[in-house]
Amino acid sequence: MQTDRPSVSLASGKFDTRGLAPTATGATVAASMDDSRGAARPARAGKVSLVGAGPGDAELLTVRAVRRIAQADAIVYDHLVGDGILELASPDALRIYAGKEAGMHALPQTEINRLLIELAQQGRKVVRLKGGDPFIFGRGGEEMQALIEAGIDCEVVPGVTAASGMAACTGIPLTHRDCAQTLVFTTGHLKDGTVNLDWTTLARPHQTVVIYMGLGALEIICSKLIAHGLPADTPAAVVHAASTPRQRMVSAPVGKLADAVRTAGLRTPSLIVIGKVVEIARILQPLLRGEWSLAT
Repeated sequence: MQTDRPSVSLASGKFDTRGLAPTATGATVAASMDDSRGAARPARAGKVSLVGAGPGDAELLTVRAVRRIAQADAIVYDHLVGDGILELASPDALRIYAGKEAGMHALPQTEINRLLIELAQQGRKVVRLKGGDPFIFGRGGEEMQALIEAGIDCEVVPGVTAASGMAACTGIPLTHRDCAQTLVFTTGHLKDGTVNLDWTTLARPHQTVVIYMGLGALEIICSKLIAHGLPADTPAAVVHAASTPRQRMVSAPVGKLADAVRTAGLRTPSLIVIGKVVEIARILQPLLRGEWSLAT
């Protein structure tokens, strides 16, 4: 995070737009937007680009993502945006931290939607910067719907989803002709906070299951899968901070995975990978980044 550039910290309640507007402390961005609603609107509204920031490594950004970030004069970004990515923005660009850490959201989603609309109505070129891909567990669909309903010009710039980045940096192929003809992405964190997944489908053989945002429920996930027929010795792994210098991986059979991860002390953000493809990582170790803990 760049402290010497225009920024907004929603978590601290400080609204700092150095070089763009006077500093207002003790107020949230949402309140600041409310105060400015009576101001004259520009003749032409701006545009919002929902941009996927990829799995964390700035070199995995798409060409279009780099271009949109450089062109933006307002960037609303999440916790999972990788180091160095914001440095691609103009020094004059307004930076707004929207949070989205596990259990800690700087703004509710409805307020983020409203913020994007307000910024665009001010005539700004807005980038909504999200880790991974905006349309894969990134709530991009909700934001896009809100923008379209408000009459805001918008677009989606896809990004490398976390699972793809993880695969490339661990040597775990997501599909393989010999053992994984089906690939399932699912989230371990539902809207109401429960873990109520289609366990029968997830426990099927000959597939790879990648679970986003499931680390906090790992023990429940593993026990439910085993109860629904998945063999306890099925290979599995948890990968933390894939594609970044902080990457760590713990692999173990599903029946022992929760204990192995607890011992290793892995934290979010982490992906859970379940399937025989995890075994192939041993063959493809030259692709591996970071630390690998192997439990048997």
